[in-house]
Amino acid sequence: MSDRDENSVKVKVGLEIHRQLDTGHKLFCACPTDFLESELEEKFLRRLRPTQSELGQVDQAALFEFHRGKSVLYESDHRTSCLVEMDEEPPGALNSEAVEICLTAALLMNAEPVDEIHVMRKIVIDGSNTTGFQRTCVVALDGMLEVDGRRVPIQQISLEEDAARKTNQTRDTVGYRIDRLGVPLIEVTTAPLLGSPEEVERVALAIGTVLRATRKVKRGLGSIRQDLNISIPSGALIEIKGVQELDLISKAVGFELNRQTALLKIKDELSRRQANPDALERKYVDLSDIFAGSQSRVVKEALSSKGVVLGVRLEKFGGLLGRELAPDLRLGTEMSSRAIFWAGVGGIFHSDELPSFGIGEEEVRRVKERLNLGQEDAFVLVADDPSRAKDALDAVMDRAMEAFPGVPEETRMAMPDGTSRYMRPRPGAARMYPETDVPPTPVTEELIMRLKANLPETPEKLAKRLMEQYSLNQKLAKQLIDSDYLRLFELIAATSKTQSSFIATILTETCKSLEREGVAVRSVQDSRIEAIFKLVDGGSVAKEAITDLLKWQARNPGLEPEDGVKQLGLRMLTESELGEVIARHIEKNKKLIDEKGTAAFSSLMGSIMSEVRGSTEPKMVAEKLKKRLAEISAR
Repeated sequence: MSDRDENSVKVKVGLEIHRQLDTGHKLFCACPTDFLESELEEKFLRRLRPTQSELGQVDQAALFEFHRGKSVLYESDHRTSCLVEMDEEPPGALNSEAVEICLTAALLMNAEPVDEIHVMRKIVIDGSNTTGFQRTCVVALDGMLEVDGRRVPIQQISLEEDAARKTNQTRDTVGYRIDRLGVPLIEVTTAPLLGSPEEVERVALAIGTVLRATRKVKRGLGSIRQDLNISIPSGALIEIKGVQELDLISKAVGFELNRQTALLKIKDELSRRQANPDALERKYVDLSDIFAGSQSRVVKEALSSKGVVLGVRLEKFGGLLGRELAPDLRLGTEMSSRAIFWAGVGGIFHSDELPSFGIGEEEVRRVKERLNLGQEDAFVLVADDPSRAKDALDAVMDRAMEAFPGVPEETRMAMPDGTSRYMRPRPGAARMYPETDVPPTPVTEELIMRLKANLPETPEKLAKRLMEQYSLNQKLAKQLIDSDYLRLFELIAATSKTQSSFIATILTETCKSLEREGVAVRSVQDSRIEAIFKLVDGGSVAKEAITDLLKWQARNPGLEPEDGVKQLGLRMLTESELGEVIARHIEKNKKLIDEKGTAAFSSLMGSIMSEVRGSTEPKMVAEKLKKRLAEISAR
């Protein structure tokens, strides 16, 4: 086992793709689904508690959130939320438009619609839902997509309400704004897929393409989220929530494969050392006197606030806490995450990383002596108030015990680099029960027949039409279909004088390039992008200014593109002003023109464009410059 080859390990992945639907109103009320930058009008504080299921069981994930002991501060305004989101009024009827969009997507994925839609409650008490549960319902089952010649089973297609968006968090309180709460979400769940991380990513892309084909999904940051259920042989089922970027899926799968493989190697090493879980004693020792003169900021702050430094010995764990599991992730990091979530401490110190962080060699030596450490043993320290420090070490010991069987089942949170961090225990079946306030919605044969008769184009037919209608090449057509900008492209191309291929290039290649640079171009509203192209059509700015305006608009979401034109100085030059610029450059390069004549065009064109780029069209500059050079040569 210690010679395990990561490349030979077969990873099994189940995908859950969530996408916001672009409907006229939320799932259970008449509030809009667009987020408005309006002033906050109301705040209210709540503490959510878990309840028993119909069988008298309590979901472990819900119990976990309750034990964290946080209160929830909600923010709202009347333009984006109402009493339904505040849980002060029962939900209204299920949004029929959202149901039809889900059924359309289901038919495109060859799924079988249910006869009747029943809304269920799924317990969620992390504060993201004011009710303490999320409303969800199954719309279709047993679908199939063909991806790269392979049949991919679609287990389930569901419709659910989106959660509130987190705004802040302190040790005792978490804040949410409820404008997003209740926005319709479609959830597509695949059967477990056996394959490479890259194959899993291509399946996610294919599902996204089908959803976009409905022309009724939102785009922008936060509109799409991917959850991954990952396992490897001898490992455990791990749920990774909230992978935002499509191209992070293969990274997330690869990192989780490496993490589980590394944890299995740690299990093997504990076995080789003949480590015994029964030897792990929850004997926490007060070591505050050793750190009375510590230079560690964390330790000094804890002791000055009447806190303590508690330590515990981990028999046979020496050298394992610093073992790398994934980039910037070690077993010690896993223990620290547990301590932070369960006890609310800032983190832990462990022997594999010390001396460091202001803790010196002499302090480490005295801790080892006090805890009676052997050659293969490790220790963990926590500096906080006595109660929190004890809870933190309890969490550390729980995680140490889980190292013996190998990989603990848990829910993890996706990080921006593709790695993940501990989030909470995996939920169980006890979290679901019927919603009694929303009546069942029948799915009639007449409805299904109407939807089948009006199904949107398949990606293949759509690509062919785009190439014919807009004179796009195959690459651009495919890029548009795989992007979130197809609907916007057709809207702009229908009225714009700008060449369709240029519009498509901006909305695919340019926008993707800007995203890689860290520009939040996905947050720019469609109406603002459309307005930028209208400025080009109207002659207010040059095509070359579009990229600069997109960057500016991403930084200034509350302003209009016209404001960007003024701030960036992108106003188009008049013919007279352009003539003056050309004349100045000709005067400055008289010697070059005398030597080369009209052949000086390239050099002059480059220097002029470096000055006027974004303020005039290159074609106009070229025409005027060629004409002027010809006049000079004719003298």
